[in-house]
Amino acid sequence: MATSKRTFEAALERVRRSFELCVYGYVVMPEHVHLLLSEPQMGTLADALKSLKQGVSRRLIGEGVHFWQKRYYDFNIRNHRQFVEKLRYIHRNPVKRGLCERAEDWEWSSFLQYATGCEGRVEIECEWVARRRERAAGRLCPAKELPHSSQKTA
Repeated sequence: MATSKRTFEAALERVRRSFELCVYGYVVMPEHVHLLLSEPQMGTLADALKSLKQGVSRRLIGEGVHFWQKRYYDFNIRNHRQFVEKLRYIHRNPVKRGLCERAEDWEWSSFLQYATGCEGRVEIECEWVARRRERAAGRLCPAKELPHSSQKTA
């Protein structure tokens, strides 16, 4: 199952780049995934999800792995409170299901990037990424590496 989870993350990052959408959070569970996404700049969300599903399926077809359920369920976020609620739900899902003791222990999630700034396999829209972009554009001073810093890259 670890191979299919990594395959999913690679496909999600590819779709994020090609459709220019923002990934705010995700978790890959044993039998489903949760995604918190923006509308893409290129194409439609339906096209982006179709590309994601097809990309994962094509890469896993030879392994006989059935990754996707028949359909997806969507929920439109209407305010900041709902955004925070859904993001917390996504990150806490593995703990609630008993798959790990703490959210940071689940490898296939965006939680660590939110909590520590460690770059994951999928770029997440969070304050750490915003700061990196601002530094790259010359709008912030360079980051200072501290001996005990949790800002190390993965």
